[in-house]
Amino acid sequence: MNYSGVKRIAAEDPVASKRCAERLLAMRATLRGQRERRDDSRLLLATWNIRDFDSNRFGMGPRLPETFFYIAEIISCFDLVAVQEVNRDLAPLQKVLDILGPDWDFIATDTTEGRGGNGERMAFLYNRDRVRFRNIAGEIVLPEGQLVVGLTGASDPTTSAARGLQFARSPFLVSFTSGWFKFSLCTVHIYFGDESGDLLERRIAEIDRLAAFLAKRQDDAPRPTSGGVGNVENFIALGDFNVVSPEHRTMQALLAHGFEVPAAIDGSRIPGRDHFYDQIATRVRDDRFDVTAGGILDPFADVFRDEDVEVYRPYFDDELPADPTEEEVRSVYRRWRTWQMSDHSPLWVEILTDFADQYLRPIAER
Repeated sequence: MNYSGVKRIAAEDPVASKRCAERLLAMRATLRGQRERRDDSRLLLATWNIRDFDSNRFGMGPRLPETFFYIAEIISCFDLVAVQEVNRDLAPLQKVLDILGPDWDFIATDTTEGRGGNGERMAFLYNRDRVRFRNIAGEIVLPEGQLVVGLTGASDPTTSAARGLQFARSPFLVSFTSGWFKFSLCTVHIYFGDESGDLLERRIAEIDRLAAFLAKRQDDAPRPTSGGVGNVENFIALGDFNVVSPEHRTMQALLAHGFEVPAAIDGSRIPGRDHFYDQIATRVRDDRFDVTAGGILDPFADVFRDEDVEVYRPYFDDELPADPTEEEVRSVYRRWRTWQMSDHSPLWVEILTDFADQYLRPIAER
């Protein structure tokens, strides 16, 4: 991590520079256990929808200079992070990369055009010491016959008509290697639409079509030859699936084609988890594959805390009504801070990647 910019903040705002250093020290203490998980035998994989990063099109920003350090501090706890809602201007993402340091790199999609795409990119940030890009990347385009079933004029039943659609935001499929484990990651930001009706059906259809596409791709791939146990198609789909709950049809669509959510991040196993939009699901052929841990990080554990409301009030004061109550101030603050960090929490899993013993033992026992 490159913290030199914390001093540079002092040139314009010494108070903010001091606050940033204090908060980073608190984050480092809180996240120490997460950082200590990193070693050569496992991959720490995460997904994080970083809200509207970083266009300020909703007028709730811009992100403060200190915020980029807090975002980078969280990302640095992992080896590979899928990020959703990256905007057209990549300069903010590059700020985070500069803080993370020279060992980090990224791969991003082009922006998605059209109203459903919101001009967003999706990206993978990865530590090159831990992860190697396998030089294969592409956005998923559905072939005819596998299109998402959507409705034109869905808000007006008298004019609605079924038609085949592509994804509102094209899923991004990239191949990586970490240790002995070769895998393809597909990150998504599934169409939200609405909580019921035709627009919910389109959301479910997007999830179903993605899972079916990847399942077919894997099933059609040639089986490994004798001794080629590592040369298999291992798929991990992760990102913002806009899943309503573990029991909802949105989750059933994800699991319908052989994908599994690791037990470590199963919705019922994480205390206090009340949102299930973000998911990591696996469809892996390699028998050596093992998810050994997982969880969610609270982005507000040490920064933009509830007790910091008055510290940051000058930045959201214009959003307050005249003569606001204390609860109104807190409500606006809690909403404002999601445009600093996010309205999503990072979801992560730990995957074993050292298969040396499994490879060497049969040779030794001949």
